[in-house]
Amino acid sequence: MTTSARGRFQVLSALLFGTERRLRRMTQYWSATALLYILFLGLLGHCAALGMIDAASMRKLEIYAEVGVVLFFALVRASQRLGLRPSTLAALQALFGISCNMWVYSIAGPLRGATLMGLMVVVVFCTFAMRPRQNLILTFTGLLGMGGTMYWQHAHDPVHYPATVEGVTFLVMALATVAVTFLTGVMSTMRMRLKAQREELAAALETIRVLATVDELTALANRRHMHAVLAAEERRESTLGLPTCIALLDIDFFKQINDRHGHAAGDEVLRQFAAAGRAELRARDVLARWGGEEFLLMLPDTAPQDALAVLARLRTRVARLGPPELTLERALSFSGGLTTRAGREPLAATVNRADKALYQAKSSGRDQVVEA
Repeated sequence: MTTSARGRFQVLSALLFGTERRLRRMTQYWSATALLYILFLGLLGHCAALGMIDAASMRKLEIYAEVGVVLFFALVRASQRLGLRPSTLAALQALFGISCNMWVYSIAGPLRGATLMGLMVVVVFCTFAMRPRQNLILTFTGLLGMGGTMYWQHAHDPVHYPATVEGVTFLVMALATVAVTFLTGVMSTMRMRLKAQREELAAALETIRVLATVDELTALANRRHMHAVLAAEERRESTLGLPTCIALLDIDFFKQINDRHGHAAGDEVLRQFAAAGRAELRARDVLARWGGEEFLLMLPDTAPQDALAVLARLRTRVARLGPPELTLERALSFSGGLTTRAGREPLAATVNRADKALYQAKSSGRDQVVEA
């Protein structure tokens, strides 16, 4: 298939089935159901051509079924805009299927016994969209409809529809259909339990992932996750020709804040510092809590002068921080060591140089950034 033909096919597929995953699944399911209707109608039409079924009655059934198939495809396609739930659509489709089955039974004559499987097919199809109780109600609705059809046929043509035959046929159909409904109900309940268990497992895995990668206090990446980020950055090929800058930041005199105002105040300072850092970063930049009051900042594809500008803005923002209920002896500040990755060197070496630059910044009076 050529590229242009493939493109036209994708456009046609989107027009017919939609682009949203759930909608596409529903329209494709109904398309498969429509194919089943077409096969049944073709087989019945062949029987009509052989004189086994009244041709005029068969033509009316064909029109009814074809219109219904097209109408339900349109309903499924527009279900999201109309606000129709899958269970509602399934119930309407099932009632349509039951009505077709009743019609076929009434015109099929000696072939009518073969149509009884249709009710069980409807029940099985609805298992995946309806709850067991809804499916049970649908089953009894179908049995009521088929029983009424049998009674009507016997009342108007007792010779071809004798009471004994119709009664035994109904009992066999009812027992088989109820059994199928019970079994599919059990399967549906098990499926719903498995779905709930999968959702719980997914939620638990997400919680574990967060605990393993996110610092609980600051909501930043933790040290473990930052090591993985650095490893991924080492493998990445820059498309902009700019280096990766690494900065280690340390909040000045943080121990004094903890000692004089308590650990709750210290925790609030850490949270505010993290929020200030996030506010100054691009989407691809990563700020992590490296340990205690120390943070590691990775700036991919960033020139050193641009990294210095980011840290200057962050210093201005941090100076305005502080828990409102506390009076701090000095404005908040941080010391920083900034360095640029040299070629393809391991980022562990880059971090090590940033750490040495941070030590120099703290030794030189704090509240400054030293570039190595």
